[in-house]
Amino acid sequence: MSGSTKYPLLEAIDSPARLRTLAESDLQPLAAELRDFLIHTVSTRGGHFAAGLGTVELTIALHYAFNTPDDRLIWDVGHQAYPHKVLTGRREALHTIKQHGGLAPFPARSESPYDAFGVGHSSTSVSAALGMALGLAARGDSHRAIAVIGDGAMSAGQAFEALNHAGGLNANLIVVLNDNDMSISENVGALSNYLARVISSKVYSDFRQGGKRLLRRMPHVSEFARRVEEHWKGMWLPGTLFEELGFNYVGPIDGHNIPALLRTLRNARERQGPQLLHVVTQKGKGYAPAEADPITWHGPGPFDPVSGTIRKEAASGPSFSQIFGQWLCDMAERDPRIVAITPAMREGSGMVEYSKRFPERYYDVAIAEQHAVTLAAGLACEQMRPVVAIYSTFLQRGYDQLIHDVALQNLPVLFALDRAGMVGGDGATHNGSFDLSFMRCVPNMTVMTPADENECRQMLYTAITLDGPTAVRYPRGQGSGVPVEKTMTALPVGVAEVRRTGQSGLLVLSFGTLLPAALAAAEQLDATVVNMRFVKPLDEALLRKLAPQHRALVTLEENAVAGGAGSAVAEFLDGQGLLQPRLHIGIPDFYLGHGSREECLRDAGLDNTSILQRISQWWQAQPS
Repeated sequence: MSGSTKYPLLEAIDSPARLRTLAESDLQPLAAELRDFLIHTVSTRGGHFAAGLGTVELTIALHYAFNTPDDRLIWDVGHQAYPHKVLTGRREALHTIKQHGGLAPFPARSESPYDAFGVGHSSTSVSAALGMALGLAARGDSHRAIAVIGDGAMSAGQAFEALNHAGGLNANLIVVLNDNDMSISENVGALSNYLARVISSKVYSDFRQGGKRLLRRMPHVSEFARRVEEHWKGMWLPGTLFEELGFNYVGPIDGHNIPALLRTLRNARERQGPQLLHVVTQKGKGYAPAEADPITWHGPGPFDPVSGTIRKEAASGPSFSQIFGQWLCDMAERDPRIVAITPAMREGSGMVEYSKRFPERYYDVAIAEQHAVTLAAGLACEQMRPVVAIYSTFLQRGYDQLIHDVALQNLPVLFALDRAGMVGGDGATHNGSFDLSFMRCVPNMTVMTPADENECRQMLYTAITLDGPTAVRYPRGQGSGVPVEKTMTALPVGVAEVRRTGQSGLLVLSFGTLLPAALAAAEQLDATVVNMRFVKPLDEALLRKLAPQHRALVTLEENAVAGGAGSAVAEFLDGQGLLQPRLHIGIPDFYLGHGSREECLRDAGLDNTSILQRISQWWQAQPS
């Protein structure tokens, strides 16, 4: 790519410092080059796409107006940060993003000094930027902290907690609200940009503050002026809420108009106190298919940039998400009490069909995991049967509600935990590494780990028949190809099944979809294999029976070893005085990176070859 002349402006930029040497008249042509580069680069491997196309001009303006990295630029989540990566010295490596050994999928402090804060989960940017602003001030450093947060991420409670705190502190914080879910007509846009320039200017600010000081001496006039200002803002600007929180609100600003962005950002840079700049952008800007369907183009796989055709790998069978989605529709037909809840992950969780067929029993609560869990608790109190479809990594954000609002009250809420274990390209922030550990310690919980697609369907049905909180956790992608029975049969709770009886004296206890690896290793080692199925409650009767019959045992799970299913087995056996040698295999005690799911499993030592080697070496070292 470096020898190409297709991007003469872009290829001359290896840092924001170099960007700032360009004339302002070069910035709009640069935006066109950057957008074209993103389209053609992401098309080769796939990745987060539509959001980044929408922030091209905003990214250029931010790095041009501020002295990054000394000024701290914090991107919320990071789906929209591909242009930022390109302009901060990572242009030639962008084609490796989300690939094994390549660029991180989101901003990462370990990757670049321009990534001021590592992200992956949404709605953290304002909190982080406020902390940085306070830290800079404490050190006497006049540089600014700027948070860029999307309108979707603004739906989470943490964002408003941080805004409330920042306004109360009068901190020197700039929040850029990237609103990409509304359009501005040409006339309204021109008026809004004019108002934004006026309201963010020093002249207006000084006039307004001076006027307030004067009016405070005339209480009756002051109250009249305050009411006039509030009514005027309510008619013309959507910023009354933010001003009540203590922010100076500026906007809406056309996020694709670089001159307007620069004027407003420079004004905000010179002002004191918390500033909120409302910038309106278009997801997928400049690429017609993504403009028309930003949801599909949020994170596509490889695609043809000319035709807009996304290349999809042929699937040999349904994914676990699809298994869940079909089960949910089947159950909703049977039982009018079924209600489904998702925190903004309808497509990823396989709920599109359900949302269309049963809209009156479907709630997308936006990025609000805490609310999703307690909403389910409230529904359960009224004899409904709520199903919370949530990624394992996102349930971490609703853990307090899981404990206090659901489990403590023993309410029948089903948690369908998608993306359990290694997720692949989204990396450490999205790996579902900890759910078995944090759920099995909670009283009243029933926790299930299906080994295959059919068992997943039957476990979901089992869970919905129980009168307390339950969780069924399953990985991303497809299973082993086991046929799925349409008939649903409840499994006996806490009962495991022996899948292979061996003669070597080695016992392998498998939790979840690593069962094929356990069986493959057992064939080589003539081991007994148990599909444990339940992490809580464990099949204690079977463990009491089998453990004394074997010289050593291995537990296998796609969860952190620390506190996981293997730990549950060890705790039980210790209590029984059964102390034979044990090996616990699971996700190691460090954060694993990104790549394909298969590569991530290999890095974790959870691929078939690694599992066999590890068990074999350990088994051979045991006394006969």
